[in-house]
Amino acid sequence: MLSTVTTLAAETAEHGEPAIPPVFVGVIALGLLIVLLLAVVSFGGGREHS
Repeated sequence: MLSTVTTLAAETAEHGEPAIPPVFVGVIALGLLIVLLLAVVSFGGGREHS
């Protein structure tokens, strides 16, 4: 994994543009957070408050 990151960093440094556009990273992060939020809400949805 580390060699892959190092290779991508070296390629990015040579070309001057990112290997993965930052927009895609943001969309993936947002999607993951929304999925986790839905999981937490669905897990706690049927419990009564004490």
